[in-house]
Amino acid sequence: MADGKPAQNGHTSVVAKAKPKEKELYPMSDWKYDAFLHTFSILVDLFFREVHPRGAWRIPRTGPILFVAAPHANQFVDGLVLQRTLKNEANRRVGLLIAEKSVHGFIGWGSRQTGSVPVGRAQDKAKPASGLIYLPDPINDPTLIRGVGTNFEKEAEVGGMIFLPSAKGITGSSVDISQIIGPEEIRIKRPLKGKLPMEQLTGRDDIDEKGNFTNKEFKGIKDGYPGTKFKIAPHIDQTEVYKAVFNRLRSGGCIGIFPEGGSHDRTELLPLKAGVAIMALGTLAEDPDCGLQIVPVGMNYFHAHKFRSRAVIEFGAPFQIPRELVEKYKNNERRDAIGQTLDMVHQALSAVTVSAPDYDTLMCIQGARRLYNTGKKLPLPMVVELNRRLAVGFSKYKDDPRIIDLMNDVKDYNKQLRYLNIKDHQVNYATMDLPTVIFTLLYRVAKLLVLSIGVIPGLVLFAPVFIASKIISHRKAKEALAASSVKIQGRDVMATWKLLVAMAFAPILYNFYSVILAFKVYQDHLWGYVPEWVPFWLVFIAGWIVFPAITFAALRFGEVGMDIFKSLRPLMLCISPTSSNSLHKLRERRAELSEKVVKVINDLGPDMYEDFEHTRLIADPTREDGALSSPKEAGIPDRTGPTPPESPHLSRKNTTKSSQAMPRNESFSNIGAIGMFATRPPSRSRSRSSSSGGGFGSGGFPVSGFTALDTSEGFNEASNKIRAAMRQRGQLRRRKSGFSSDGDGEASEGA
Repeated sequence: MADGKPAQNGHTSVVAKAKPKEKELYPMSDWKYDAFLHTFSILVDLFFREVHPRGAWRIPRTGPILFVAAPHANQFVDGLVLQRTLKNEANRRVGLLIAEKSVHGFIGWGSRQTGSVPVGRAQDKAKPASGLIYLPDPINDPTLIRGVGTNFEKEAEVGGMIFLPSAKGITGSSVDISQIIGPEEIRIKRPLKGKLPMEQLTGRDDIDEKGNFTNKEFKGIKDGYPGTKFKIAPHIDQTEVYKAVFNRLRSGGCIGIFPEGGSHDRTELLPLKAGVAIMALGTLAEDPDCGLQIVPVGMNYFHAHKFRSRAVIEFGAPFQIPRELVEKYKNNERRDAIGQTLDMVHQALSAVTVSAPDYDTLMCIQGARRLYNTGKKLPLPMVVELNRRLAVGFSKYKDDPRIIDLMNDVKDYNKQLRYLNIKDHQVNYATMDLPTVIFTLLYRVAKLLVLSIGVIPGLVLFAPVFIASKIISHRKAKEALAASSVKIQGRDVMATWKLLVAMAFAPILYNFYSVILAFKVYQDHLWGYVPEWVPFWLVFIAGWIVFPAITFAALRFGEVGMDIFKSLRPLMLCISPTSSNSLHKLRERRAELSEKVVKVINDLGPDMYEDFEHTRLIADPTREDGALSSPKEAGIPDRTGPTPPESPHLSRKNTTKSSQAMPRNESFSNIGAIGMFATRPPSRSRSRSSSSGGGFGSGGFPVSGFTALDTSEGFNEASNKIRAAMRQRGQLRRRKSGFSSDGDGEASEGA
C-alpha cells in the first residue's frame, strides 16, 4: 500500500482467516484521502508563497509511524500542510487526531475523508464553576483545595479536571481531581507548581519564581484573601481513541498528532500532553515487535496568519521507544515511563523548532540573524537553522552581560526601523547616490503602473471576499482568544478562517458575476459586443473560467507589485534631506551593530560547539580574504556535526560512525540539490522566492559529503542509500510508462 502497510503473504492470509481483522473505528479510504488532498492542496498553494520541506529523506517509507508536530500555530491549516507534505515527499498517508468539538460541518466532513480520529479534550468541555477556591494549607497539605460557595459534589467528578484562569500572559494551570471530600473540599492528584497558581490559590506575595514560599512559618493564605475563580471539566473517556490509534499503528499505518493539545500563537512550545506517550507505549505494549517509530516535525512559519507567507516543514531523525520503558509501562510504572517518553519527544521537537520565551526575544534573535548575515540572501531552511542556533545560544547565555547588552542594542535598532517604517535590508539604500535613487524610484513606479493593469480588475472583483475574510477572521480570533487560556492574540485561527471564508464566498461571487454576465448577453448581447449566435449559457460557462483566471492573474501580479510598492518608501526617504540623514545614521549604526553581533558569536560560538569553524552555516563576515570559513562551505565532507552542550538533541550513541557524521537537520549535507537525492521536484520557477537557491551547488547550498567513508560500515551505508534511491527512481519511471509490475506502491523520494 502507498501508506507503507506491509503486504500480506499466503501464510498471513491463512492466519487472517482464523482471526478476522478487527473493523477500524475511523477507516481511511485511500482514494478518498488522495482526492481530498489533491483538491484542497490548491488552497495551500494559494495561501502560502512557499512551503519548503526539509529532511524528508528521514521519513521511513514503510512501517508504523507516529508523527509528532509542533508548534501548532495554524489550527486546521497545519494538518492539511502536514498531510500534503508527507504524501508528496514520502508517499505516506497519515490519519490526524482532531479535536472532537471540530468534527462538524466542513471540517468534520474533511476529517472523515482522511481517516482522522476525533479526540475529546477536557478544556473544550470546561465550564465556569460556582464559588471561589483556595489552598487552606499550601505548605503541609498542597493537594487539599477548599471552596467558598462551591458545590463540588454536584459540579465535579473524580477523574475530572480543575482549570485556573490565565493571567499576566501565562497559561492557567490545570490538575486532575482524585477525591471529592464534600461540597466545599476536594483533593487533587498532585500539587500545583509555579508562581502564578500559588499566587492565585493563596494570595500571598512571598513566592519565588519556582512557586516556593519564602516564609515557611506562615502556613495559610493571605489574610482576607477570598480565593480565585476556576473552571471544572468532566472526566473524558479516551478508550475508543486509543483503541483506534493502536489498531492503525499495529497495522503499519501512520498517525499524526499535535502533542501540545491545541493551537496557539506563542513563541515557545506548550507543555506536551501525556496522550502522545500513551499512544506510543500502548501500541508497543500490545505489539512490541511492530517497529513503531516516532518522527518529530517542526512546523516553522514566517507570519503564519498572513496571506502569501512562507513555511519550512522540517522532519527530524526517527527514534524508537526503548524496550525498558515499554516494560515499565506494562508493569504499573506508567508515570515514570510516560514522563521519560515525553522528555524524548520534547527533545526531538526542540531540534526541529525555534523557541523563544517571548515575542520581543524572538524579534531580537531574528534581528541578530539579519545583522550576522551581511552577504547574499540565505535559503529559507538555512534561515530557520540559523534562528534555531541563535535561540539555543540565547537560552544558554541569556545572563551573560555581552548578550544582555547586545539584545538591548538590537531591540533599539528594531525600534528605529519601525519608526522609519522600513525593513533591515532596505537600510543599504542609503549607499545609493541621488541620481541612482531618482532613476530607481521612477523605474519602479513605472513597473508598478504596468503591473496594476493586471492587478486592479481582479482586486476589484475579489474585493468582497478579501473584506469578508479579514473581518470574519479577526472576529473569530477574538472569540478564540476569549475562550482560550493559552493564546496571546488568537492569530492561530486566522489562516483557517480566511481559507474557509474564501472557499464559501468565492464560488458564490463567481456564480453571481457569471449570472450577471449571462443575463446581460441574453438581454442585449453585452451592449452589442457579443455576436448574436453566441448562446447565453455558453457565456455563463465562460464566466466561470474567465473570472477565476482574472483573480489568479491579479494574485501573481499583485504579489510582485506589493514587493515593489514596499521598496518605494526607503527610496523616497533617500530623496528627502532630513530623512536621508536619518537613514545614513541608521546605516552606520547597522554596520557597528553587525560587527558587534559577529564578535559576540565568534566569542561564544566555540564554547557551544566543539568545532565551531567547521560547523558554521555561513562564512565569517569578518574574513577579508573572501575565503570560506569552513570545509562544509567548500564542499569538504563534514565529519563532526554540531553538538552544542545543553542544547536539546537526541543521543546518537547507538548509530554507526558514518551516520553520526550525518548532519541533524539537513538532507545528506545539502546534497538535495542533486535530482536523484532531492526530496522534492526541482522548482519550476527560480524566482527570488524560491528557497532552492538556484542550480547545482549554488545559492548557499554547496554540495558536501553526506557520510564519512572512513569505515566499511560508512561505505556500505552510502552504497545502500545510492542503490535504494536509484531503484526507487527506476520503479517510478516504469510506473509512469505503464510497464511496472511491482505493486509495492512506494514512490521515489525524488518524485
